[in-house]
Amino acid sequence: MSYKIVVDSCGELTEEMKKSGHFETASLEIDVNGHHIIDDETFDQKEFLRLVAESPECPKSSCPSPERYMEAFHCDADHVYAVTLSAELSGSYNSAELGKKLYQEEYGEKDIYVFNSRSASIGETLIARKAAECEEKGMSFQETVETVEAYIEGQNTYFVLETLETLRKNGRLTGLKAIVASALNIKPVMGATPAGTIRQLGQARGIKKALVKMVDEIMKDLKDPMEKVLAISHCNCPQRAKDVAEMLKARATFKEIMILDTAGISSMYASDGGVIVVV
Repeated sequence: MSYKIVVDSCGELTEEMKKSGHFETASLEIDVNGHHIIDDETFDQKEFLRLVAESPECPKSSCPSPERYMEAFHCDADHVYAVTLSAELSGSYNSAELGKKLYQEEYGEKDIYVFNSRSASIGETLIARKAAECEEKGMSFQETVETVEAYIEGQNTYFVLETLETLRKNGRLTGLKAIVASALNIKPVMGATPAGTIRQLGQARGIKKALVKMVDEIMKDLKDPMEKVLAISHCNCPQRAKDVAEMLKARATFKEIMILDTAGISSMYASDGGVIVVV
């Protein structure tokens, strides 16, 4: 059976995924300092970070419309999947679900399933790859859905950012206890809860110590690393990402390691210097 996987643009696609013909990006949009940016192949991370640095206000994002998702679902593929940002952090999941309903009202029944990643960035990448892997193995639509949902249950997301201001000002840190003042150069180590909200796992003084602390947190949770892909995305700090990969490689053997630059929405929330790890 033919298949298609729609990933909202918070998820980074590898070159291999882009060339396969099975993946499509549903772009979110960003407004910063009077500029409207579409998070697609035209996104310029360097220019975006410059605009953010010069802006007195935090950038704001908007998710793809239900009509955009309906359009993506209207294709020749027998099985269609969508992978979205955590429903706790964005309206993208609900928009995709509404797009599915609109499609069915307009065109009739079709095998469409929307995965709530309960993660972001490269976490979405891994979920989309898992769905493709299931399809390539010849699994049925329902088997793929069940396998990928189980995969999401076992996935863990961690991150260390230079600043949490964009997350805080956009209401993505609701429910968290007060973060220590940045004037002390304290960098919180953050992670995703099973529900897809954000929690603080620890903290350290300075970014290097915070990355080491993040690695420690990852190792505490890590099970069966040889069966897992270690995925790291970074915003304009490739060496930091490599350093984290090396620290983890020294303590565990992984099935695969992948490192990607953040796309637009991930760059907006990770901010310059942020590192995200999903395993």
